[in-house]
Amino acid sequence: MLHTVNKSPFQNSTLESCLRFVRPGDALLLLEDGVIAAAAGTAKSGLIEGALKKNLSVYAIDADLKARGLTTLTKGVQVTDYAGFVDLVEKFTMHAWL
Repeated sequence: MLHTVNKSPFQNSTLESCLRFVRPGDALLLLEDGVIAAAAGTAKSGLIEGALKKNLSVYAIDADLKARGLTTLTKGVQVTDYAGFVDLVEKFTMHAWL
C-alpha cells in the first residue's frame, strides 16, 4: 500500500493516524506540507525514524522539499520526483491521508 500525507505533522495528526495503519513493506510518500515530516532534528523526526524501523519505505517529493527550503532529511528518507510518484502509484494501491 502507498500512503500519501500532504499535511505538516506540526499542524494536525494525519501522519500519526497514518502510521498506526501501515504494515511492513508499505510505502509512505510525503508531499506538499507533508515533506516537513522528513526534516531531521525536529520534534516530529521520531515519527519518520519509527516508520523506517518498521520496514516502511519513506519518500519525499523533491520539488516540495525545495519549495520549503528543506535540505537536511532524516536518514533513510528517499527523495523522488513526480515521475517517481507515478511509479509508486503504478506499483502500489494508494491511500491518501487527508
